[in-house]
Amino acid sequence: MPPFLAYTDKNPEATSRIPLLLLHGHPFDRTMWDPQVARFSADRRVIAPDLRGYGASPVTPGTVPFARHAADLAELLDFLGVDTCVTAGLSMGGQLAMECYGRFGDRVRGLVLADTFAAPETPEGKRGRQAMADRLLAEGMRGYADEVLERMVAPYADAQVKSHVHGMMTATPPEGAAASLRGRAERPDYRPLLPRVTVPALVVVGADDTYTPVSDAESLHAALPDSTIEVIEGAAHLPNLERPEGFNRVLEAFLRRVDDTE
Repeated sequence: MPPFLAYTDKNPEATSRIPLLLLHGHPFDRTMWDPQVARFSADRRVIAPDLRGYGASPVTPGTVPFARHAADLAELLDFLGVDTCVTAGLSMGGQLAMECYGRFGDRVRGLVLADTFAAPETPEGKRGRQAMADRLLAEGMRGYADEVLERMVAPYADAQVKSHVHGMMTATPPEGAAASLRGRAERPDYRPLLPRVTVPALVVVGADDTYTPVSDAESLHAALPDSTIEVIEGAAHLPNLERPEGFNRVLEAFLRRVDDTE
């Protein structure tokens, strides 16, 4: 039976290096990772799914909790025959990477947490996410995309990058985005999990990120037993797209380290 999620699976024949699983943020899709898929699939298997409700994956209206997203990802890995991988996520994808580690950490050989944070939602934050879900259902994605574009990427970002990011946001089904927002509002506290992570971790953040600032990355780094932290200059919330060369350089070094520990 085919998996629920739409996905990209590049270089599945590669067996000498650990596969890389890339989890996109909200409200994006797997094309968020195009520069990383192109770079790292030259010598390893790279898997980039569209999360439930995003991109080409089916929409589940209502609420999609993080546990459901993690189950989708486990089912995809089972279908693809991937026993272990480096799990990398950005923003909401980073929180899902932590969710996955908590649920099937034996499959995770390395953890990449980019522009994300581990704390649960505050009461105010919960209300804000619920209100935004209502707004997206009522108004669609374009007004929201216009408002947040220059926080998702820096105002000085390349015009093509801005266009790509805006296009992903406006193409996202409002029902899918709203369902994940409602699920994200109720996500657990991942802070107790971090000290129990037994695999190497890489924490990455854009220097000009205002959604998840450098201080959030520093908190993750301090809590993880075996982590490195990298701040990408000249980038905001999506350094993998804004500064792909710098992002790929630090990710390459981390992947090499994880490969060498096998």
